[in-house]
Amino acid sequence: MTISIETSASFITPNWPAPASIKAYSTLKHSAVSQSPRTHLNEQHLYDLLGLPEHPMWPHQTHSIIPTEALIENNKKEADAVFTHQMNKVCAIITADCLPILLSTRSGSHVAAIHAGWRGLLNGIIENTLDALALPPKEILIWLGPAIGPQRFEVKKDVYDAFIQMNPDNIKAFIPQGEEHWLADIYLLASLRLQARGISKIYGGDYCTHSDDQHFYSYRRDGQSTGRNVSLIWIEDSKKKI
Repeated sequence: MTISIETSASFITPNWPAPASIKAYSTLKHSAVSQSPRTHLNEQHLYDLLGLPEHPMWPHQTHSIIPTEALIENNKKEADAVFTHQMNKVCAIITADCLPILLSTRSGSHVAAIHAGWRGLLNGIIENTLDALALPPKEILIWLGPAIGPQRFEVKKDVYDAFIQMNPDNIKAFIPQGEEHWLADIYLLASLRLQARGISKIYGGDYCTHSDDQHFYSYRRDGQSTGRNVSLIWIEDSKKKI
């Protein structure tokens, strides 16, 4: 599952109907933002590359189900989703096969960035973030960013059983692959959770970080020392533009 990306590109932007005030990006390997693990993110390069209005809000990601508001006192605290209704507060997460989910309202009043690995999806990171936002489902737009694709995401019986026990409909997202192994569609698993909460405007899901080594970092492909893909979203304050 891949789409065409320019060889020289440094980032991708969501193809979704969010208002112009919403700025959202996922970096690529060519961006040189992260050529090593998360402790060596080149934040200054992010500023130069994307024109960030403020320092990003970086959660300490642990595959938890904790969402946090993009406030300075919450920076680097344990969380796997960041949300805000304030202008110029940059919500940021890092991934290397897990699913980055960017959220905006139709009006551009709220945004969020969610780190959704299989543990977070199973245990409720999407639902907890939606509960924290408390927004009408019809007002929400979702973009599913670069993650491991359904042809490469192999899981064992414990993961398969956990998802099926949680919701039998999740069987749609699994294809048997030998004895006690399945290929899992993380994009579909996330979409099913979102749809269960009444959200239908879901975009993206066109990438595979594992198979596209030219553009994406991948933990499963390259191991723990791989870099990280960065996904960011914020509400631009047009009054501050020169």
